[in-house]
Amino acid sequence: MTAAALATEGERPMRRADAAIENLEREGLVVGQGAGRRRKIVNTLPESTTGLRVEIMLYEESGSREDYMIELRYQLQKAGHSVSFSSKSLLDLRMEPGRVARFVGRSTADAWVVVAGSKPVLEWFAAQPKPAFALFGRQASVNMGSVAGLKFPAISESLRMLVDLGHRRIVMMVREERRKPEPGTLERKYLAELETLGVTTGPYNLPDWDDQPCSFQRCLESLFLTTPPTALILDEPALFFATQQFLTRRRLSVPDDVSMIVQDDHPAFKWFEPKVTHLRTDPDKWVSLVMDWVGKVSRGTNDRRETLVKAKLIEGGTIGPATKVK
Repeated sequence: MTAAALATEGERPMRRADAAIENLEREGLVVGQGAGRRRKIVNTLPESTTGLRVEIMLYEESGSREDYMIELRYQLQKAGHSVSFSSKSLLDLRMEPGRVARFVGRSTADAWVVVAGSKPVLEWFAAQPKPAFALFGRQASVNMGSVAGLKFPAISESLRMLVDLGHRRIVMMVREERRKPEPGTLERKYLAELETLGVTTGPYNLPDWDDQPCSFQRCLESLFLTTPPTALILDEPALFFATQQFLTRRRLSVPDDVSMIVQDDHPAFKWFEPKVTHLRTDPDKWVSLVMDWVGKVSRGTNDRRETLVKAKLIEGGTIGPATKVK
């Protein structure tokens, strides 16, 4: 055997050992402590197969009818856990940590899944003794287990596409908790990317409105009053449908008058013509990650890692050249 072959043969056990340690880290059983320092074994409770009482606090009540949420509930029940949706959503509780605290204090849940929480709400959950998992929301830099879409690469791609098509009046419409008390990471990157592309930014590009349909409609009316956007990036399908209705009333068409991009997928999009330009992630991964986290909690480990699932830009027929500025 050659020296190179012997070296390769000797490296294999090391690679297997490294892979085993990486698996332990993914399981949350060991954690790194920095370069040059030994990894730390995480203390866990004795393994148990007892089912948990899992309560899901939705962003809004209609979220319980989402396909991925139905699947998550089914998978949790199949795994032996009892699952319930909170009787009040985050919007019902006005995203106020004090209201959330009083509501949670009356619950007998062993673990929480919080959907699209604001930063103050998620910080409150992270500080509590009962484990909580952030499914989307302002989870960045909050010390709790979470999953969110890695959307900025796709947003950047879409912005470059829009600018190449002549768009300069680009507006992103997102919910209030994405903008307050300060814009989220994605929103800040969006504004910075526009500046990089030569588009001067201000409140126009990330307008203010509260989480009520009438406020959203008033915001659209204001935007289209004097300097109508040539491109809209909408946070979710519900806003896309509402905007479509608004544009129809004004006899504006997509993409001839306005280009539109949606940051999430929706089952109805397969029926649209032209196809809707949107961002897509894999909902099965969301369900799988929540299931993994709940499984660890049932064995005594509260995994506080953040996982980002990369979103892909699905090009459709709702973007086109910018209309000429009048």
